[in-house]
Amino acid sequence: MNTEKKAVFLDRDGVINVERGDYISRLEDFEILPHVAAGLQLLRDAGFIFIVITNQGGIAKGLYDEAELTKMHNFMQFELQKHGIQFHDVYYCPHHPEFGHCLCRKPASLLVEKALSKHGISPENSIFIGDKPRDIACGEAVGVKGILIEPNENWIPKVQAYV
Repeated sequence: MNTEKKAVFLDRDGVINVERGDYISRLEDFEILPHVAAGLQLLRDAGFIFIVITNQGGIAKGLYDEAELTKMHNFMQFELQKHGIQFHDVYYCPHHPEFGHCLCRKPASLLVEKALSKHGISPENSIFIGDKPRDIACGEAVGVKGILIEPNENWIPKVQAYV
């Protein structure tokens, strides 16, 4: 791509909101990590746009539905807009391997590829922050550098080299 637009791709659970060890299936259980607003402000000021790429296999398992997921994502966006943060897109895979095969579940890169194309993003200038090796593999499959963190880790120190 000939664009210079750069993005931060973010996994959701454990990166933006608290990973609780099981599916976040209700808005009441969705808690944004305390460092996220400051980290995203730092990256925004460095010229990055933000895109969430998340596996939501709990939908396939019947643990929650897309309406509840939409509530959680609307809450996430509303709370972070208070800090001047805007997500350009939120992509999710509603499938689970116990119920068949799909092309959009990480570590597959289809959702990142869609975002790169739709938003004219330069993969070589972008990063993917994730708390699982599959997040990193997803980004690296299309030339996006991965930053692996522990679930719920303050990832600001690991991204400072990019600002």
